[in-house]
Amino acid sequence: MSSPMEQLYQQVILDHSKKPHGRGLVDLTAAFASESHQVNPTCGDEVTLRAQFTETEDGRRVVESISWEGQGCSISQASLSVLTDLVTGQDVATTEHLGSVFRDLMGSRGKGLDEAREDELGDAAAFTGVSQFPARIKCALLGWSALRDTLATSGVLEDAQTATASTTHEHEHV
Repeated sequence: MSSPMEQLYQQVILDHSKKPHGRGLVDLTAAFASESHQVNPTCGDEVTLRAQFTETEDGRRVVESISWEGQGCSISQASLSVLTDLVTGQDVATTEHLGSVFRDLMGSRGKGLDEAREDELGDAAAFTGVSQFPARIKCALLGWSALRDTLATSGVLEDAQTATASTTHEHEHV
C-alpha cells in the first residue's frame, strides 16, 4: 500500500502526462533560441524541445518560453510538462541550478532530497519515486537533457555566471 505522499506524487505525474504543459512546437523567433532533439535508445522515448530566451534590462537572460513535441512513457512526458512550468520565466542561472537539483533528485535512489531543495523543485519533486528505478531515471531526465543542450547551443550561457564545464552536451548520456 502506498503512502498518501506517494499517491499525491503519482497523481501529479498522471495529471501532467494527460494534460502536458508546453506541448506543441512554437517557431523560434527570439535572438537567443535553440532546439534540441533527444532520444532515449533504451525505451524509444524522444523529444524535440525549443527554448527561447530574452534579455532583461540588467543583462540577465531569462527563459521566455519552452515548447516541445515528443513521444514516450508518462514519466518522460510528465517530466517535460513539469520542466516547462518550472523554468519558464526563470533566469539562466536559476534554470541551470534547478536542472542540477533535479539531477541530484534522480540520483537519490528514492530517498529524495532535503526539504528546501525539494521545495525548489515544486511539482518536479513528484519524481522522487522514479529515482528508485534506474531504467526510468533516463525517462525523467530526457527533457532536462534537451533543455541543458539548448542552454549550451543558444549562446545564453556565454555571459551567465554558471557557464562552466557543466554545460557540456548530453547526447551520449541520455
